[in-house]
Amino acid sequence: MSNTKVKRTPEFQSEDAEREYWATHDSTEFIDWRSAGHRTFPNLKPTLRTISLRLPVHMIKDLKVLANKRDEPYQSLLKMFLADRLDKERRQA
Repeated sequence: MSNTKVKRTPEFQSEDAEREYWATHDSTEFIDWRSAGHRTFPNLKPTLRTISLRLPVHMIKDLKVLANKRDEPYQSLLKMFLADRLDKERRQA
């Protein structure tokens, strides 16, 4: 840590008590964020949002047949296809 004096983090009786505390207190009193490093959390699940997508019936049927051959849900296969294409487009840009 740098020379900045930080307070000791209090002990909490419950998660609710901790949540209430941090809703009204600034973490910079307890952590010297200037000395913090970047971390990744590879096991976190991404936030999902439901969308409506209109596709031709034949496309959905083809997707379901292909997904069935791969023994996976068709929506998962569609997400994989979208992710692959987005990655390809990003690399080309």
